[in-house]
This record gives sequence, structure tokens and C-alpha cells, in this order.
Amino acid sequence: MLHGHGDDAYRYGKILYNFSSNVYPYAELSGLLHRLSEHPDALASYPDPAAETLSAKIASLEHIEPSSVCITNGATEAIYLIALAWRAARSAVVVPTFAEYADSCRLHAHRLREYSAEAFRTGCLADDEELVWLCNPNNPDGRVWEKVLLEDTLRRYPQRLFVIDQSYEDFTCRPLFDARETVSYSNLITLHSMTKRYRVAGLRLGYAVGTPALIQRLSAVRMPWSVNGMALAAGAWLLEGKEKETDIRDYLQEADRLRRRLGEIEGLTVIPSQTHFFLVRLERGRSSALKRFLAEQCGILIRDASNFSGLDERYIRLSAQTPEANDWLVESIRQWMQHTT
Repeated sequence: MLHGHGDDAYRYGKILYNFSSNVYPYAELSGLLHRLSEHPDALASYPDPAAETLSAKIASLEHIEPSSVCITNGATEAIYLIALAWRAARSAVVVPTFAEYADSCRLHAHRLREYSAEAFRTGCLADDEELVWLCNPNNPDGRVWEKVLLEDTLRRYPQRLFVIDQSYEDFTCRPLFDARETVSYSNLITLHSMTKRYRVAGLRLGYAVGTPALIQRLSAVRMPWSVNGMALAAGAWLLEGKEKETDIRDYLQEADRLRRRLGEIEGLTVIPSQTHFFLVRLERGRSSALKRFLAEQCGILIRDASNFSGLDERYIRLSAQTPEANDWLVESIRQWMQHTT
């Protein structure tokens, strides 16, 4: 596991605004908390060992077979299960990206190669790759791969398994694979997170979608009861659609506004993004120093992105928050940059 993920507020004092985590800041949890308080049996009883009830609910909503869905303890468990199920394979990871793809591959003896986005786009992967790992939208830079490019790649390399992590699929207007499209390919698994949209990261709830043959191979190496009863109860309630709906386009517009304001600060380069989080490159100073200043002096937490493969000590990652929080971030960074040489 990579030390230095986002959301490490426990290292500091009082944090007022958390820009380091990519979960949705506007999610309303009161209804979910009330629902869970009415079901103490979710604590007292063993959960469904394979989470088949929740799999069936998702399958029904997505119009696919339950055997094409595997519920997991967050999307991260699915990543490690895939690496285990295809142990010692030859894997390609397109960087910079979420570190758990590479970490899971190393844990399970994969022969790992890292490629740039440009290398993948131009088809420069080695001929012997068996698995290709992609994040879409990509963490940390917010890039969204063109669906036409991915479709063409899937058809050209039918013997390669493509693992596409769509954990942030609710935060872009660009077209991605839906469940029915996923199961139409024999060489594709898509990963999904229920924790980002609903702001329930502590519950750890996600799922994988693929053909029944792929999901059977994945499920064969999972532990029973890996998803706890509270998470399953929460997932069932969330799928009923009773949470307050928010137009994600308003949130993305606020993220665009934040990027524009940051781009006006001398010494910052804002990397274009197609979702709510994005990278910023510091033309002077170090990301670790900026993070420390913001946390200790301004009550703001950001993501030091220097430990992403392919990045360095000049990069930070930000996830848009409320307009008030975003304005405070801009002014705080402006103040730091004015005193940094």
C-alpha cells in the first residue's frame, strides 16, 4: 500500500476544508443514517457471504445477469482480487494513476510495465501484455479516455484482459462503458464505486462487472463475508434512489471556475481535467511545503501528488468543494506563492 494517500486529516489539527479526497462533498447522509439506525440486525447478524442479494439488485437495474456482478469491499478489493485471480501475469499500467493497480500486481508476482498515456494512445504497448489497467476518469489528472479509442483497442486485442476502473464515472459528462456494453466484451472488466458519489468511503462498497466467466474467476478467490452487513444495507438503500439528487453539472461548473481562478495565480500551471479533480504543477516551491502551510495555517487539506509514479515534488491534486471553500483555497495558495521563491 502506498503511504500518502489523500484524506490524511488525522496527521494535522483542525481541518476546515478537505480538497484531498475525491468523494462528492454535497451528498446528504441523514436519510441513510436513519435507515441504518432502523436495522441493527446488520450489525448483529452475519451478512450475505457473497453479497448475492445486492448483486441481483445491481444486475436488475443494469439489465444484466447477476452472475456478471461481483460486490466487493470497495473497488480496491476488486483490484487485488483481479491481480490474485490472474497471478503472475504480465501487466501494463498506464501512469500516472491510482497506485493500487501496481501494488496489487507486485503483491501477486505480476511482471509489471508502466506506460505513459501517449504510449497507450499510440498503441506502443508490448506484444506480450496479458492485462492492461486503466482508470477512467483517471486519478490523479482527471483525464477521460475516448470511448471510441477504448472500443477499438478492445477489439484489436481480444486476448488481453482490460481492467477499466470507473470509480469516478458519476463525475464526468463524457461517455463511458455501461454494464451491458461491458458484458458484450469477453476481455473487459469494469470497476465501480458506490462510495464516491454518496460520500460513504468508510463503508467500503464497490463492485466489478464482466462476463459470467470473468466474474466467476474473480469470485473464486474472494473471501466470504468480505463486505460487511452495514455496507450491504446501505447499498440496498442507495440503490432505491431515495437520496437527494443533485445535478452533477453544477458541481463540474464549479470545478471549472476553481481551475480558472487558480490559473490566474503566477507560478501555477493547472492541468486540464474532465472531472471534478485535477492536478496543479508548482513552478516554484514544493508540494509538501504547500500542503503543510495550508493544513497548519489555513485549515485546508490538499493531496501531495509527488508520490504518483510519473509525477514529482511539484504536483498537487485538488478536488473541488463548495464555492466558499474554493475561494478560500485560491486566496490561501495565492498568499503562499507570493512568499515562495
